[in-house]
Amino acid sequence: MVKKDKIFSKKAKRVSDFNFGKETAEVFDDMLDRSIPLYRELQKMIGEVASEFAVDGTNVYDLGCSTGITINNLYNAIDKDVKYIGVDYSQAMLDKCRERFEKIKFSKEYKLICADLNQGVSINNASVVVLNLTLQFVRPLYRDILIRDIYTGLNQQGCFIIVEKVLGNDSTFNRLFIKFYYDMKKKNGYSETEISQKREALENVLIPYRFDENKDLLIRNGFSSLDIFYKWYNFCGLIAIK
Repeated sequence: MVKKDKIFSKKAKRVSDFNFGKETAEVFDDMLDRSIPLYRELQKMIGEVASEFAVDGTNVYDLGCSTGITINNLYNAIDKDVKYIGVDYSQAMLDKCRERFEKIKFSKEYKLICADLNQGVSINNASVVVLNLTLQFVRPLYRDILIRDIYTGLNQQGCFIIVEKVLGNDSTFNRLFIKFYYDMKKKNGYSETEISQKREALENVLIPYRFDENKDLLIRNGFSSLDIFYKWYNFCGLIAIK
């Protein structure tokens, strides 16, 4: 039974910065399902794309793997002999991830690494790297280093999948898309209090780029072949090939 996200349901005098600790890990699956537009379809798309690029004898990475939903999805979608490597800085998330794998009797080789992506990452023999709603939590100062590490560690014709919350280039569209996003969260059962307090908690933690900034970030760090595979108002998914 998935625990319901009620973290921001009570009005607080002071809202602390959002974190990925134990409290969040306990309800993270519900949080994603109700907070990310078309989340289940997005997961299906990530699996479909990854399965086209995964190569026998290589590694498939999920950076910011949290509770393992994406790796679980990749495991079901990829019919290749690959090793799955999940990286997350939250040990509580990795504990939930391991619980998930034990429950589904994960039969492929895998490794879970507790590490901070702000310090870069070691990528080796990778045919697929996924960065699903993770780069936005990496400090802007370190994003170029992280993307360069990913590019360097990918094999030729390897695939990089990145999904991000994005800002609009035009302030009118930006306001409109954000309105639609909060409307979606209301339809999914979040109250005005929950929406406003989470927004405040994320203010100094989640730092989104515009789409063109993310595109430029990939290009200047080696990726020349890329395209959009998912777009919903202020959310965007890119696929890039080395």
